Amino acid sequence: MDSWVDGQPADTLSLKDRGLAYGDGLFETIAVHDGQPVLLDRHMTRLADGCSRLAIVADIELIRHELLSYAAAMDEGVLKLILTRGDGLRGYAPDPAAPGRRILQGNPPAAYPAAHAEHGIRLFPCNTRLSRQPLLAGLKHLNRLEQVLARAEWQDSEHAEGLMLDQAGRVIEGVFSNVFLVRDGVLITPDLKRCGVAGVMRAEILFQAESLAIPTQTVDIGLEQLQWADEVFVCNSVYGVWPVRAYAALSWPVGPLTRKLQAIARALLDA
Repeated sequence: MDSWVDGQPADTLSLKDRGLAYGDGLFETIAVHDGQPVLLDRHMTRLADGCSRLAIVADIELIRHELLSYAAAMDEGVLKLILTRGDGLRGYAPDPAAPGRRILQGNPPAAYPAAHAEHGIRLFPCNTRLSRQPLLAGLKHLNRLEQVLARAEWQDSEHAEGLMLDQAGRVIEGVFSNVFLVRDGVLITPDLKRCGVAGVMRAEILFQAESLAIPTQTVDIGLEQLQWADEVFVCNSVYGVWPVRAYAALSWPVGPLTRKLQAIARALLDA
């Protein structure tokens, strides 16, 4: 399917675009099922928050309309929205009135081995550390070089995802996912106030857990705390939930709470 730029089919982009020059923008990766973007409200909420925090001028309702139209034409697959600050002159100073540029790209449905969801995955211990930057923490901004470096650390098929820590050694997230632990029936996820991406599936899982009266904690997590976890899983808005069965010398069973939340996530993606 053709890409869209500002609502029109296009396969070119201005060389003056600040997304290209500085990574000045945001993006959302959205599963599309039966012509509908999944978890759209959560994606739009995060996008609006990002626009507010980065002071990017954007018509959120227009973007929603375009996403719905593009998804309907896609039917099935993975839709990527890139929102940049648009064109700019040389130099870092942004034009506060410049309209954001909207880029939509369609991709086939993601093809992951069924074993990832059924039997769980092994996490690679990434050496690349995430930098502390509270001003950008939680945002899905275009600066993804830390993730690029981390993903380049392994090439084998044994590891389906990598675990990323911050500079202080705190567990933050996967390279393209969020992380959860289960201990004594409590669902625990890392605090993302310093760095990391606040994923929409992470938000949905926390919401679903609350509605089921499952206790949750959002706290700092050190590697030593992985040792006492009863269950570990990762999640994102495309594949849902993958149980984690191993990380370095540690291993965990695929537990009942992971399976319960995995079924909820799968139902949302297949609805």
